[in-house]
Amino acid sequence: MFSMAKKFLDHVIPGVIRPIHILWNQAIGFVFIVLATVFGYRIVRGKEPIGLQIVGGLFVALIGWFGVSSFWKARKISKS
Repeated sequence: MFSMAKKFLDHVIPGVIRPIHILWNQAIGFVFIVLATVFGYRIVRGKEPIGLQIVGGLFVALIGWFGVSSFWKARKISKS
């Protein structure tokens, strides 16, 4: 009885977890790209000193990279 349940779960769980993992990476990537866009707009429109603009630009680049890499990871998972 338990071996049948284990076989069933071993077959079903990867089919459920994989799409959830892909969706999670896409949602996180979307949030990071939106944050990078909003912060980037604020940096361009703001009147902060150059030092804060540089630090803000680095922050926007980092957040944008996290967003893009999250979408790449989701694509990699979907292809495997």
